[in-house]
Amino acid sequence: MSKSPAAEPYDFAVIGAGIAGASVAAHLAETRRVVMLEQESAPGRHATGRSAAIFSEIYGPPPVRALSRASRAFFEAPPEAFSAAPLMRRRGVMWIARADQIDRLKDHAANPDVAAQARWISADEAVALNPILRRDYLAAALFEPEAQDLDVDALHQGYLRRFRAGGGALRLDAQATLFTSSPEGWRITLANGETLVAKVLVNATGAWADEVAAKAGRREVGLTPARRTAVLVDPPAGLDPSSWPMVVDTDEQFYWKPDAGRLFLSPADETPSPPCDAYPDEMDIAIAVDRVEQAATLEVKRIFAKWAGLRTFVPDRAPVVGFDTPERDFFWLAGQGGYGIQTAPALARVAAALAQGASPPQDILDAGLDIGAISPTRPSLTP
Repeated sequence: MSKSPAAEPYDFAVIGAGIAGASVAAHLAETRRVVMLEQESAPGRHATGRSAAIFSEIYGPPPVRALSRASRAFFEAPPEAFSAAPLMRRRGVMWIARADQIDRLKDHAANPDVAAQARWISADEAVALNPILRRDYLAAALFEPEAQDLDVDALHQGYLRRFRAGGGALRLDAQATLFTSSPEGWRITLANGETLVAKVLVNATGAWADEVAAKAGRREVGLTPARRTAVLVDPPAGLDPSSWPMVVDTDEQFYWKPDAGRLFLSPADETPSPPCDAYPDEMDIAIAVDRVEQAATLEVKRIFAKWAGLRTFVPDRAPVVGFDTPERDFFWLAGQGGYGIQTAPALARVAAALAQGASPPQDILDAGLDIGAISPTRPSLTP
């Protein structure tokens, strides 16, 4: 399909240049005329740049697990010239349980798609894999050996390069203040007074997605941004954590993982927040340290870095992807929560297909994705 002349409206205006926007825009730009608008001075400043950077096929609700399974092949063998560095590196994830948590961990492990990727290990085996675990804290653990670290920047930059190679236009410092429907499509007014026209809006703005919908006169879907805190600390003296698996509490009250010779800790908090440039709260930092010190023989003496990001959910915690009305001019790509990086390859392909009126890729459906479960018109999102 040839692209429209430059004087005509864009086929798609993708609002937001984080991993969601960049990945779907890269696919759309292969055959369509696309502009991507980012309100910040650089792409990926918010949730994308603050990810825990882990790929786990047993993490998240069923639609997320299906999208993760369908994304693995891309991470393992990305297209030629997509990235000079590998996108994945073996890490492993242990979900740990105290005696009072074992039933909940068993419930999680009973899911057939979880059981296919994980195996039970004893407390002794868990300590052998991650030697700072307190043996008397543990009752058992579920180990996912094929979980991987992800190179988030390499993934994001790869999609941005692919977008530009397809002729896409990236506009930075381009905050959209008004969306007006017109016979030519959407007239998008930027903060500097400039106006662009596009036939379809793709709302990939993360924590701001409901605000963008309201500006366009569309129904909000009930997104809640939630702050998550992280800190970077030293491991115990004399120990090299580079080969340790990530450790996650069964009830997701904390996790830790190796990160460039140090340990990345989080209290796995989900504090409701307005859309903003999130900053860590000192109490959440203290909670992170306390929870990890209870489960590990780790004494935190110094915090080398601290940050927070926003993970945005609807109540059923599945992504929101698709057109919201029969006019098919406003497309949602939001609500990825903390799963946006690990599902990006598959979710971008699904979104690009649906946005162009095509069927979802069969291999992703074969991985178990129920398209109805991620639709913006699904019953759980209906007022």
